[in-house]
Amino acid sequence: MTSPTNSVPRVDVHCHYLPDFYRQALIEAGHSEPDGIPFIPQWSEEAALAAMDELGTATAHLSISSPGVHFGDDRAARRLARRVNEEGARLARAHPGRFEFFASTPLPDVDGALEEIVYAFDELGAAGVVLETNFHGTYLGDAALEPVLAELDRRAAVVFLHPTSPSAVCGGGTRGPLPYPRPMVEFLFETTRSVTDLVLSGALDRHSRLRVIVPHAGAALAVLASRIDLIGGKMTGTTKPMHTALRKLHFDLAGFPLPEQLPALLSVADPDRIHYGSDWPFTPLPEVKNAAAALDSTPLLAGDLHSRVMHDNAYRLMKSDA
Repeated sequence: MTSPTNSVPRVDVHCHYLPDFYRQALIEAGHSEPDGIPFIPQWSEEAALAAMDELGTATAHLSISSPGVHFGDDRAARRLARRVNEEGARLARAHPGRFEFFASTPLPDVDGALEEIVYAFDELGAAGVVLETNFHGTYLGDAALEPVLAELDRRAAVVFLHPTSPSAVCGGGTRGPLPYPRPMVEFLFETTRSVTDLVLSGALDRHSRLRVIVPHAGAALAVLASRIDLIGGKMTGTTKPMHTALRKLHFDLAGFPLPEQLPALLSVADPDRIHYGSDWPFTPLPEVKNAAAALDSTPLLAGDLHSRVMHDNAYRLMKSDA
């Protein structure tokens, strides 16, 4: 179960599942090209296990990707959240130690989200919760979401952030919206925007027991941290709010963190809070394998840091209660 370049079993904190009923729900809601991607990737239980074996992944933490489960109707979103969470729990039961899952919620329906959090953690055994970077334009530092963050903080929950499309149209004029898939650039800006809002709104300080995983090597946060501290620090009356937060946040390495992002991330983050992520199947398996091989061979993860990033850090995060 190990790849040729890696003798350490990986723990994947950024891996998605798309059961058939969820694929159908996406299509019926008009998301057959989610976030501008020209197709919904293929997924099956068997293919997921086969991909994990090729990558040397011991455990994958499954989550529903963007656009989530809320397509405009609260009641339908509650039903779909419950269904995907029960499927995640089934996968975890069917393959002990191979699959865990991060629960979806029907946000921006706060009452529905609170109900689903209780069910997912207390009845289904969720390893954490996945939150999109915005919910129909409501960002995570918004006061409307305070009850949800408070409940997750009470549980010292693992919170996996995942980018989604911005609520405002990007571009315009005679060309209309910019014609590029949002994961290419906008997802990174969305992550940067949402985490900045969490920090400058004070939400992370108010809910300090949250264990937040920021995707894609922290997006642009590492390179913008000083700029955010200079301007945002003056606005909030705090000293280096972003640099302080970056030492407390967790990060996954899904996507293509080499050669540019990983050096920047290591300059601001706690290396014991960096984790492997594949982003499969939205990132095709050949590209995932290339990215994993690059991480296995980079001198930036030399010595025991490699095993910590690939396995130990995530194992400790998921097994800890705080």
